[in-house]
Amino acid sequence: MSELRRVMCVEDDADIRMILEFSLATVGGYEVCLCPGGRSALQQAPLFRPDLVLLDVMMPDLSGPETLAAMREMPQMQGVPVVFMTAKAMPDELEQLLEHGATGLIVKPFDPMTLPKDILPYWEHGRGRHVSDR
Repeated sequence: MSELRRVMCVEDDADIRMILEFSLATVGGYEVCLCPGGRSALQQAPLFRPDLVLLDVMMPDLSGPETLAAMREMPQMQGVPVVFMTAKAMPDELEQLLEHGATGLIVKPFDPMTLPKDILPYWEHGRGRHVSDR
C-alpha cells in the first residue's frame, strides 16, 4: 500500500457526514465509505477495507473507543490507522483516546478544504507504526 486511497468515516451527524464526503471525495479525490455509527462501520469495514478510518468519539450505538476495540479484533483491520474526531479536545482526553490505539485526533470543526491533506500525516505515521499483511 503506497498511497492513501480509501477512507472510512464513522460519524452519527448527517450534516458532518455530508461535509466529510465533500471534503474527502470531491476535494481530496479519495474513495469514501460513510457510516452513521459504530455497528454500521463494523459491518462495512471488512468489505470496504479502508486505508484510514476517521472515527467520531461520541455516538449513540457504539462509542468511538468501543468501535475501535472491535475493529482491532478484525483481521482485515489490523494495521489500519484510526483517527478520532471530536469537538472536545482537552489534553488529558487526547492522551486517553490515544491509549485506545488511535493514531491521532482531529478537532471538530475541521476545515473541509484542508482535511484531505491534514489526514496524510496520520496515515503515514499509522502505517509505519502497525504491521499489516493486507
